Amino acid sequence: MRVVSIFGTSGSGKTTTVEVIVRELCRRGYSVGTVKDIHAEGFSLEQAGSNTHRHREAGSLLVTARGLTETDMLYPRRLDIEEILLHYDQDFVILEGVRDGDLPQIIAAKDEQEVDERLDPRVIAITGVLANTRQEYKGLPVFSALTRANELVDFIEEQVDDATFGKHCTRE
Repeated sequence: MRVVSIFGTSGSGKTTTVEVIVRELCRRGYSVGTVKDIHAEGFSLEQAGSNTHRHREAGSLLVTARGLTETDMLYPRRLDIEEILLHYDQDFVILEGVRDGDLPQIIAAKDEQEVDERLDPRVIAITGVLANTRQEYKGLPVFSALTRANELVDFIEEQVDDATFGKHCTRE
């Protein structure tokens, strides 16, 4: 499984980039999974008074809600990205908004300042609004997901190795 994270500020182009990457990888015949990190304070699928909430309140450590069109597993804590990825077996998993884990990352940014604030050794490329004015920044390629989707996915195919997961996430 190859994993890459797209992260940046609100309005920088993260979700658009994820959509483009997923569509192109699927078009190329890969199986793809995604993880969306939600940073909204107080976000929860669980609703007070629901049956699943009542299960949790009674002491269940893991609650699964199985509907006609989806299955949701509700853990009573935030899982590490490595724990989440153990549930995936797709060729590629594209993360949105995830910064933890020793995984390759692509910054979605509106300007150079946003890149500078987020730059670290895990970053392999830049995308987002900034790509409207640049094709390279500080030695990193800058891709517009809207106009250079094929090149972006070619780059991901070339640069993102299979990840292995155990106690700690590492790139081979």
